[in-house]
Amino acid sequence: MPAERRTLGLWGVAAALAALAVYLQYRLWLGEGGHRSVAALQAQVARQTRENAGLRQRNDALAAEVEDLKSGEAAVEERARSELGMIRPGETFYRVVETPRPAAPPPVAADDEGTDGAP
Repeated sequence: MPAERRTLGLWGVAAALAALAVYLQYRLWLGEGGHRSVAALQAQVARQTRENAGLRQRNDALAAEVEDLKSGEAAVEERARSELGMIRPGETFYRVVETPRPAAPPPVAADDEGTDGAP
């Protein structure tokens, strides 16, 4: 009997280890903090990194514009002219307005010229 009892004990330990392995594999692939969660977090990090790069580029452009406005009169003048429509004293403002061209008549097909449908 002791040999049978030892065999049953080994089978019990093996079954427990197999159940533990199945549980750990489930947690690894499907559970919280598992493979799916890690993949989702990696995608979110990649998205956030792209967004941060765009915002960093925008911030650099704004910082350069602020520095330009602080340091030079030319930038202030250019902005006043383009955005506010200001001119210097003594200057004359001219606006050039182009008239739209009339629409061209549709082209006539070569086989339609001079035919009235008669043979």
